[in-house]
This record gives sequence, C-alpha cells and structure tokens, in this order.
Amino acid sequence: LSSLSLPLFLTFPGYLTVSIEPLPPVVVGDAVTLKCNFKTDGKMREIVWYRVTDGGTIKQKIFTFDAMFSTNFSQMENYRKREDLVYQSTVRLPEVRISDNGPYECHVGIYDRATREKVVLASGNVFLNVMAPPTSISVLAADTPAPFSRYQAQNFTLVCVVSGGKPAPLVYFKRDGEPIEATPLPEPPAGASSWAPRNLLHRDLDDTKVPKSLAAEGELGMGNPFPTADPPRGLAAERDSVTESIPETVVSREFPRWVHMAEPIYYFRHTHAPVSDGTVEARATLTWTLNPQIDNEALFSCEVKHPALSMPMQSEVTLVAPKGPKITMTPTRARVGDTVRILVQGFQNEVFPEPLFTWTRVGSRLLDGSAEHDGKELVLERVPAELNGSMYRCTAQNPLGSTDTHTRLIVFENPNIPRGPEDSNGSLPGHCGFRLVLALTLTVILELT
Repeated sequence: LSSLSLPLFLTFPGYLTVSIEPLPPVVVGDAVTLKCNFKTDGKMREIVWYRVTDGGTIKQKIFTFDAMFSTNFSQMENYRKREDLVYQSTVRLPEVRISDNGPYECHVGIYDRATREKVVLASGNVFLNVMAPPTSISVLAADTPAPFSRYQAQNFTLVCVVSGGKPAPLVYFKRDGEPIEATPLPEPPAGASSWAPRNLLHRDLDDTKVPKSLAAEGELGMGNPFPTADPPRGLAAERDSVTESIPETVVSREFPRWVHMAEPIYYFRHTHAPVSDGTVEARATLTWTLNPQIDNEALFSCEVKHPALSMPMQSEVTLVAPKGPKITMTPTRARVGDTVRILVQGFQNEVFPEPLFTWTRVGSRLLDGSAEHDGKELVLERVPAELNGSMYRCTAQNPLGSTDTHTRLIVFENPNIPRGPEDSNGSLPGHCGFRLVLALTLTVILELT
C-alpha cells in the first residue's frame, strides 16, 4: 500500500488522474467519508470501490457506479447499506466498526479517446485505521485466596486486566495517588507459564537473630543487606539462614520485628494478546515483597491511557485484612437430624484480596471426621444430639492478616424422631424405668405378706 501521509497519484497524461485523500485514525462509531478524486478528459466508464482483506488477496466490492447504464448500486447489503453515495466519487460509512479497519481502493475507468473501445483504468488506495477505546478495566490479586504468614515474607502480585481496546493501551500503577516507579520485567517466552518470583527469604528472624556482621552492613547504609545479583532486590532467592545460638524464649514469636528495606521495590510486567474481534487484551502485573505492617489499607490504582480516550480510565483497590466476620447459622433453632449450615456473610470492613476460610471444631474433629474444612460455608448433615454445645471456629485470612471467630451449636430434641433403646444419659427410656420400679415394688410386697 502507499504511504498514508500523501495521496496516491496514478497518472495517464491526457487521460486520467486518481487520488484518495488520506485519513487520520478514527474511533469506533465515528462517521467516515472516503473521497476518491479524479481528473480526466475522457468519457467516464465506471467507478468501483473495494475493501481489501486477507492481506490483499481478497477484494470485496462495496460500491459501483456504471456510467453505461447510469446506475449505481451497492454490494454491501449485509452491512445494512451503511455507505451513502454523497458524490460520484465518495463513499460514506456512518458508523465505523472495528471490522471496517483495513485498506480500501478506488478504481476509475474511462473510454480511450482514440479508439472509443478500449477502457483506461487507474486506481488509488487508502488505509482506514479504526481505534476502539477499552471497554473494561479491573484489578485483582494473583493466587487468591491465599493464607497469611506472620513469620515468612511473601511476594504479592496485583494484576490489571484491560479489555476491548485497539491498539494496546498504556497501563501503569499508582500507590496512594502517586505513580509507582517499577523495574520492568521482560515478557515470558511464548508457551511459558506466567512469571512467578522465586521463594523469598524466610522472615522468622527478628533483629535479635540477625548476625552482627549482617546487621552492621545494614546500619552503615552501604546498600541492600541482601544479595542483589540474581534474583533482583526484593525477590531474594532461598538461602540458608544464619542465626546465633540464642534460646528460643528470647525471640518474640507472636510479634516478630521483621527486617524490611526502607522502601518496597516494585517489579512491573506488561503483556497483551490479540482477541478475535480485532481488539487487544492487556495485562499488567505489579509484584513486590508484601509488608502487612505498611501495606494494610494502602490504596493501589491501575490507570490506562489510550488515544481513543479523552481522559485515563482507572480502577482501584485498597489492601485490607479481614476483620470481624459475620456468621449466620440456619436453621436458627437446630434439632436432631437437621442439616445445619454455618455461613460467613461478610465482614465489618471491605476486604481485599479475597480471604481464605478454614473451619475447625474446637477440641475435636468435624462431623465427617476431617480435621478442617475450607470454604465460606460449613454444612453439617443430619446433626446428632452429641454435637449439642460444640464450638466451631472460622479462620478468615488473606496475605495482610488473619482473624478468628467462634460460634456454638445448640441442638434441640426432635419430637419427630423416636428415641433409641437408651437416651442421651445412657439410661433406659422413662416408661421402661417406671415398669421396672413397679415390678420391684410388687415383689417386695409379696415377700412381706
């Protein structure tokens, strides 16, 4: 195809000159007019517009003007006649679609003045570049739901997914309204799984366990106290922990003082994949070493710039640990043989990322014999009387924190279910006990007489 910056001229001296005015990029839904200009001193034969597809191998007629029969008609009936003939050499598309993207050609034919039988042809072409703004943007956490670890540092990754755009948009992250300076990571090779950082240094060390030589390096401010060669900073590989021989009672296991860098180091990756409708799905990931002490309640936003947008699109999330789970039990008055459902309905706060729920029975196993159950709901099928008074614990956790809540199950007798040979106290049923006492009494009276 010819350059889009200048019109194409194909000239036959004395006969025909054809050109198509170049077009700037247009946005889906805009009205576009394709103008074919030509000059000739001959007699007009025909004007034909083509849409070129499949790399130029297929040319689809979209408009024809036949001077011999003084008729003009369209080959775009399936497009609901979206083109309107404004002038002889003009085709108008009232609402362009992504499928309209591509090259177009205007072919003009005239009769040769010398022979009046020979037809002289000339053509021009233009590329219609159709842009589409992104239609959706969302931010989610990778590998969720995920547990919280008080003693081990974890990598955390936010994923921003932008769909419906053409061309691919520019995606970037902000923290608390400020742009994040991140180290770019290369795209993974084709067919490889998504990038995942290697395991981090275990942080079950507080500053009482750090060797003096390592602590001194950090205090002197001579750079990162951890290796920075491979992998990069903040994504340290597994290494043997060197500790001093200090009694375990010296270390606070409940609230360890983690060894953190002054500022988190972020790593950024941007990928995009074409979609069958001609748009692009863009994915941007932001990875860093999570610090629940400073990252809890931090606001992260993903912003998108695109030439078809007048202002950036944005989606934001706030990292928050779960607090105060709200638990409901149905039925509220459980009876022997009922199916009881214990469900987490929500929290006292908005939680992100999605929590992991774990159910346990305090002091014993669950009804099915398992030690724990994962999920938002715990179902107890046909509860027996033995579960009366049992306590159930729900642990809700995400990478920022963990919280527990308890509920007690009270099981009432069910009059619709007959008792077995023994009641819950291990004695015989009431009427059998009465008959036994009566028989003993009669025996004593007969012996006395």
